[in-house]
Formats: sequence, structure tokens, C-alpha cells
Amino acid sequence: MTIDLRRADGDRPLLTPALLAIGSVVFLVLAVMVATTWQPLMELDQSVAEWAYDVSAPRDWLVALLDVVAAVTSNWSVGVVLAILAGLLWWRNERLLSIWVVVSAVLVLGGNALIKLVVRRERPVWDLPLHEIGGYSFPSGHSAGAGLFFTVVALMTIVLTGRGLRRRLLLALWIVLALLVAADRVFLGVHYLSDVTAGLCFGTVVTLAVWQVLVSGRGRLPSELAVTTGSGRRRAAVVLNPSKVGDVEDFKAKVRQVGASHGWDEPRWYETSIADPGHGQTRAALEADVDLVIAAGGDGTVRAVCETAARSGVAIGVLPHGTGNLLARNLDIPVNTRDALDVVFGGQDRAIDIASFATDGGDRTSFLVMAGLGMDAMIMTGVNEDLKKRVGYLAYFVSGVKAITFPRTKVEITIDDQPPVTFKARTVVVGNVGFLQGGIPLLPDAQIDDGMLDVVVVAPKRFIGWLSIVARVVTRRKSNDKRLTRLCGQRVLVRAEKPVPMQLDGDPAGEGQEITAEIHPGELLVRVPSVLPPVV
Repeated sequence: MTIDLRRADGDRPLLTPALLAIGSVVFLVLAVMVATTWQPLMELDQSVAEWAYDVSAPRDWLVALLDVVAAVTSNWSVGVVLAILAGLLWWRNERLLSIWVVVSAVLVLGGNALIKLVVRRERPVWDLPLHEIGGYSFPSGHSAGAGLFFTVVALMTIVLTGRGLRRRLLLALWIVLALLVAADRVFLGVHYLSDVTAGLCFGTVVTLAVWQVLVSGRGRLPSELAVTTGSGRRRAAVVLNPSKVGDVEDFKAKVRQVGASHGWDEPRWYETSIADPGHGQTRAALEADVDLVIAAGGDGTVRAVCETAARSGVAIGVLPHGTGNLLARNLDIPVNTRDALDVVFGGQDRAIDIASFATDGGDRTSFLVMAGLGMDAMIMTGVNEDLKKRVGYLAYFVSGVKAITFPRTKVEITIDDQPPVTFKARTVVVGNVGFLQGGIPLLPDAQIDDGMLDVVVVAPKRFIGWLSIVARVVTRRKSNDKRLTRLCGQRVLVRAEKPVPMQLDGDPAGEGQEITAEIHPGELLVRVPSVLPPVV
């Protein structure tokens, strides 16, 4: 996995300097107040310390818990964990990040000890101490270590995750844990409130400062630092589904902003319609001799654009706005628009396979992700569109519960020139990729650029059989049995004994008895996240 340093700098470029300024000011003010024994602060510290002591002293279980937290979050523990992290980053050729972790740890842990020797503040004194400890009190070493550790974790969270609820929840968790480490020292009666506050500030400020010096701005394209008018040398076309992107004008403004900052000229705009989901618009874009075609919409829009642009030599950028977004997820393209725009305009091109798809009803098209017949297609057909708009892909779960009784159907599957094999299946899926939503590995061996199609035949007799199938899929067991069989080839022919529902990249494709899928290796260029060169 490549670590994209652009994310930690591109979200809000003024955020890190602001945190540095605020944290530095708070630390310096507290240091001066403590060094000069400013009376109002001394009284506040003593009052808080006495209250915390009164809370902890009569509760032996709480003191025992606080002791455990103190041991786990000691500077030795922090140092060991960060050393392991630095070694792992170095091994993964993320040398700059490894150096940042080491330098930050040395400066925070060493600098905190030196500041204690300069300020020489005594620890709180109690008749019956809850925890025996020596040394000086200001600033708190545990809190400085927590500021260091959780700032490292927070920045790594930013560079490894896209914008969204998950990132916000993780960042909130790291902040809460850092505060709990600081509170632990006060409730153990070994530090004052100003000690732990200064420690958190010191650890955080130093770590952010080292990031700014060593890492910030390296190996990235500044996506929001400035908006230029574009070089005029490169022109993109955007094929967008207005029913998916929400506020179209706001969407266009974001695309213009990020495109301009990467040196792209004003894009050409093409909107899809019910009559044309993207084929005609993509042909018009290619005729305009653009350098990049951007597909903004759901999997249907992306499929239409990619099918038309295949073999053109023009790369496709994907801005996922659908429910499944399986192509984007399997190519590690962020599903958040802002992060996806950085990939579209600053990523690299990757040649992937595309599969042709034909039915006995005369339909001929292509797919990028998966096609199938049986229960999975029934799920796609039965999805309530209003529910899907409200709860996203969870609507498929609701439809799946309804479709679980879909009967087994006799199917005959022919792979390449091999003899046909007969199954009594509930569903057959032909995949160009392997993973469903949530990272579920339905076809764990499938690769989008291996020149092969992977097939899974799901055939449980009873409900209990589904439990075995779920266990096999989640644990990625590759052995075949009567309930679940996986096949592989370049051409796949599936014949059912009677008409059954069909699906194409998650969209219903009517009913039929026969589908033929054939892989076409490397015929499509798609813009994917860049692989940063190792820092040496």
C-alpha cells in the first residue's frame, strides 16, 4: 500500500500552522506561569489536584486501573511502539516518514526531560500517595508522550484514509485517548492540570513542527494551496450524471479548482441523460481530442464511459458517486470526491481489462466489475430505489433477505474450450475484480489486469448452507465443494435451464437463459493513485 502524503497537506493547508501557533503559545504561557509561580494558576492546579485525589483515593479499583494505564502509556512503551512503526515504515521504503517518527520521538522525549530540569517544579504532595514516583512535575512526560504518539497516529490516519465519517471518528478517538492519558496522571495525584496540558501541547507541537520541516510538501502536488488559470496544455472532459452528483454547479467548481491547481485547463462538460447514460457524451469528448475523460456518476455511468473509451488510448478518471462504486474500491480510488479529484488529476494511468457481455436476447455490451445471473441479479432487481438513496448499499442487504429463498436452477458452465460442467446453482457471478462492498472477497484471486475472468457458483441446498458459504468467503478458503465452486478462464458461457434474472455491474439486465463473457486484456486506461518514489 502506498502512503499518499498529499492528504495530510491538501485538506486544510493552514490547519497545521494554526495548531502549531496555538499549541506553542499555550505551552510557553504555562511554562512562564509555572516558572514564576503565578498564584491564580497555582491555586487552580491545587484545587483540581485535590478534587481528583478525593475521587480516586477511596476507590481501589480505580487506582489499580490508573496504574495499569500509567504503565501501558509510559515513555518506554511509547518509544518501543514508535521504534517498531519507524522500522516498518523504513522497510516499506517510506523513509521520510520513518525519519519523521524517530526525530519527533527523540526531540519530544528528550526535550521534555530537559525542560523538567530547567523548571524544577515539585510534584503534588499527599499524606497517602496513590502512586510513588520521583522526578519533577512540569511538563508531564506521559502527556508529552501521548501528544507525540497520538499526533503521529492522527497524521498517519489522515494520509491512509479518505475524508469522511471514518476519518473523523478515528481522529476523535485519538484525541479522546490522549486526553485520557493526561487525565490519568492528574487522578493518580502525580501531576497538576497545567503539567499535563503543557505536556500534551509540547508533544503535539514538536511532532507537527518536525512534520512541517521534514515531510510537508514533499512528494505531493499542492491541491488547494492555490488556484491558477491552468496551463492550457491539457484538457479534460467530464461526463457527469446530474442525478448522482448533487449540486452540479458546486461539483463543477470543485473540479475546476483541483484541475487548475494541477495544471489542467477548463474542462469540457457533458451531462448524461436517461436516453444516453454516457456513450454519446464520451464519443463527443474523444472527438474533441481531450487528454482525459472523467466519469462522474454511479457504476452505470462509469461503465458507459469506459466501454466507449476502451482502445482509444485516452485515460479515464473515475469520480464515484454511486452506491456500490465497486470499480473505484477495487482500484483503491477514494470514494470521497475531493480525494478522488487528486487521483484524477494527479494520479497515474493503469491498463486494466474489460469484459464483453452478450445474452441470448441479443444484448451486447461490456462490464468492468461483475456480471451474473440468479439470486444476485434478483437482489439488484429488488432494490428499493428510495431506500437506496437513504441508506446506500444497505438497501441491497434488505433486498438480499427477500431474495434468499431464490430457488436453485440447473446451469451449464463452459470455460474456454473445456467440457461444460453442470451445477444446481442459486447464483453464478463472473468477475473481473474480486471484492464487494466492505472488502468482502467474493473472488479473492481475481485481478483486474490478469487477463482472466473468475467465476463463482453459489449453490447451497438449505439456509444452513449459507453460513458455511459466508465463513468460506470471509476466511478466503479456496477449496471447492458442492456449496461454492470457483472457476477461471478467458471466456465463460453460462446456460440456465429456464429464464432467470441477470445483472451487469450491479444493474439489472433483464431475464434470459444464456450469458457469454470474454475478457479483453489491457484495453482500458484508468487513472489510479500514484506510487510515490521511495525517499532515500
